[in-house]
Amino acid sequence: MIVVTGAAGFIGSNLVRSLNAAGRTDIIAVDDLSDGTKFSNLVDCDFLDYLDKDEFRSSLPRRLSGVDLVFHQGACSDTREWDGRFMLENNYAYPRCLLESCMENNVAFIYASSAAVYGDNRGFIEKPRYEKPVNVYAYSKLLFDRYVRRVMQNTASQIAGLRYFNVYGPGEGHKGAMASVIFQLNGQLLENGEVNLFKGSGGYADGEQRRDFIHVDDVVAVNLWFMDNRQARGIFNVGTGRSRSFNDIARLLIEWHGEGRLSYVDFPDGLLPAYQNFTQADISALREVGYRAPFTGLEKGIRNYLDWLSQCGFYTA
Repeated sequence: MIVVTGAAGFIGSNLVRSLNAAGRTDIIAVDDLSDGTKFSNLVDCDFLDYLDKDEFRSSLPRRLSGVDLVFHQGACSDTREWDGRFMLENNYAYPRCLLESCMENNVAFIYASSAAVYGDNRGFIEKPRYEKPVNVYAYSKLLFDRYVRRVMQNTASQIAGLRYFNVYGPGEGHKGAMASVIFQLNGQLLENGEVNLFKGSGGYADGEQRRDFIHVDDVVAVNLWFMDNRQARGIFNVGTGRSRSFNDIARLLIEWHGEGRLSYVDFPDGLLPAYQNFTQADISALREVGYRAPFTGLEKGIRNYLDWLSQCGFYTA
């Protein structure tokens, strides 16, 4: 049996669907549906039971009876949230409690970390000297990664932390301002006929800030690979290994729609000091542990995503 936390979220719901496609329905879905709009991500998912995240935590470790793997995708992912107590409760204390129960019961634990731990850095390698978080969200993720490094040697169970870079794709509409820049810019284009990018920063020209954008299907594929390769343990970057500019995204969106304008705007007050101007995953460790599948190129990924959004009636003109 498998537990997926954050099951109604962006990556979690895609993970449940992919497990279903592989014939797995012995799944306990865990989430917090205070935002009831997320229910739509679960409608076409098949699982044994749904539990609220607090109910699940309060009944550990009993709830792990018969479970052999936990995919922990649940978190507060709002990089604008500065309530440190709230962030650490959700992104440190909760997964720590869950991991400890998994270790006690010999349950594999695959969890979502974040490339945000690297901050405004030029190196993106899974080593402490490259980890310089610039907001409390990133710090909460790094704090848990550090805990994992300390305890990993004390268990034979699989523990794998996956540092997601900029994930985009179907199922993220409920995330609002935290949805991918591709989703956000597509909405701008359809509403106003214009894509607004930030002016230059950190030595980059207007719109030339660069990120490693990875399609959610590739993120799910990496998770499932770790499920099938229980000997693989550690903390790993999950990105394409190639950065692309925001200008590239804007041009691809305008090209798909066949119209639109591009303009540049100032950063909102307070954002610039905590802004990542460049990310690019070093995926050497992921390749070395045995993951060989190619990653979806940005051109294909955006085209497929926009086709899906159009077919589903999202942001149609």
